[in-house]
Amino acid sequence: MKPAMIGLVSVTKAGHAAAARLERSWPDARRYEGPAASALPRAFAECGAIVSFLAVGATVRLIAPLLGSKHEDPAVVCVDEALRYAVPVLGAHQGGGNELARRLAAALGAEPVVTTASDAAGGAGLDDFGADLGLVVEPGSDLAAVGAAILSGERVTLTSDSEWPLPPLPPNVVRTARPEPGVPAVVVTDQKIDTTERVALYRPPSLRVGVGASRGAPAGEIGHLIDSTLAELGLSPRSVRHLVTVDAKADEPGLLAAAAGRGWPVVTFPASRLAAVPVPNPSEVVRRAVGTPSVAEAAALLEPGSELLAAKRASAHATVAVARARPRGRLAVIGIGPGARDLMTPRAVAELRRAAVVAGLDAYLEQVADLLRPGTRVLASGLGAEQERAAEAVAQARAGRAVALIGSGDAGVYAMGSPALELAGEDIDVTVVPGVTAALAVAAVLGAPLGHDHVMISLSDLHTAWPVIERRIAAAAEGDLVTCFYNPASRKRDWQLRRALDLLATRRPPATPVGWVRDASRPGQAVSLGTLAEFDPGVVDMHTLVIVGSSRTRIQAGRMVTPRDYKWSGT
Repeated sequence: MKPAMIGLVSVTKAGHAAAARLERSWPDARRYEGPAASALPRAFAECGAIVSFLAVGATVRLIAPLLGSKHEDPAVVCVDEALRYAVPVLGAHQGGGNELARRLAAALGAEPVVTTASDAAGGAGLDDFGADLGLVVEPGSDLAAVGAAILSGERVTLTSDSEWPLPPLPPNVVRTARPEPGVPAVVVTDQKIDTTERVALYRPPSLRVGVGASRGAPAGEIGHLIDSTLAELGLSPRSVRHLVTVDAKADEPGLLAAAAGRGWPVVTFPASRLAAVPVPNPSEVVRRAVGTPSVAEAAALLEPGSELLAAKRASAHATVAVARARPRGRLAVIGIGPGARDLMTPRAVAELRRAAVVAGLDAYLEQVADLLRPGTRVLASGLGAEQERAAEAVAQARAGRAVALIGSGDAGVYAMGSPALELAGEDIDVTVVPGVTAALAVAAVLGAPLGHDHVMISLSDLHTAWPVIERRIAAAAEGDLVTCFYNPASRKRDWQLRRALDLLATRRPPATPVGWVRDASRPGQAVSLGTLAEFDPGVVDMHTLVIVGSSRTRIQAGRMVTPRDYKWSGT
């Protein structure tokens, strides 16, 4: 496999400058000097991807004699002389060319020109479908026919042995228990099937092969026992994620050679860990020898929820067991930022497009609807249903699906991170995507009010008793902290902000700056800056965030600024 290095090839002054800029900012990029006729072939041979600052036609003529297969060739993206467009010309899906084009667009201010049909239609490409889960395409799969059927809106079936957290597919792809005769199909299975005609067949990394071996066990014997067991069960070797054994066998030559010959990694565990796994065929002889009553079965069943497909099989010097692991669902808790699309992080966008199920407040879901892939299931709910929303998202992930749970601002700040993670267990994979908070968006509009120590306090007493909130405000006043008030008022709460300001006023001068912003970064944004003495709490609502300065905060050129009070040492 080629290294993940990105080769940069340029021939003009503008191209050289852009290549140098990328080389400085991208640690995985390097320039290839010299004429393009020699530089491009060298990069093609050595790199996992290439950025060519040449015309598409010139690039194609140079790489045409070098083409091998889409599974091995590097991605090639062309960037024009004016740095206006980034065009993937090779390896768009499997090689990551489309993603490289988007990365170039962000770095150079260019526009990615994506021409692959599935991407242009907003769907997931079949070349790399589920690749992040470890799914591999079975050779001979008819990706072209199935992809064309999906894009044409034909009925296509999706069949999977287990519920994997797959990317979404368009609505014309219908989940069925088994493929239908004559209907194009996407199949995710570790079992051997008879035909791949009009079938996109993917092998999931679902199988674990547990192996025990005597000292000096031949590789051929171990390999034959594994192969015959898989064949008897009708299982594909491509679905074996790894071979598992006890730590004491980590350097067993025959075992290592059998695994290497099949392209499988070897994973080992302490005997004490294997001894804790219940197995159907424990052995006292094995316990006395290696410290656990089972190696093969225990190693295969080590992951929680695994299903034993083949109990221990033995040859003269080896034992083998095979288990199918339960796929882990995936929950991404995403902060979508304060409202403006350009303040949503690229990672948030990527996770939204990866999810097959997206849950959130109905108003927030409307903001991101255009980012969701066709076929994404949307679970919308209204205000006040945070716990139910979090519970449903976690339940969907536990069922094995790829789920995104969205909230405004940052996922962990008065948003969905806490209720979701209180419910999520170790049985699902969780990722939290940070976002630009309302406090940061408002602070940016006002100036730099958070330049020194500050605190965020919600004035909503829905989840926190008011006496507790008052103690926190009093502490902020005593500590002379810049104070950001979330949820300052609503139709039913109209006195809390005045009380909070009165508490702060006991420790701050009347001229202390106060700023508020309604709908920060959204259409209709409203901003005002005044003082603690003159501020009118009646102007705020639930869409407003109020920042009260410290005794050091001041108004500078119409902007709210809290000094850092640096004292530079000059060293």
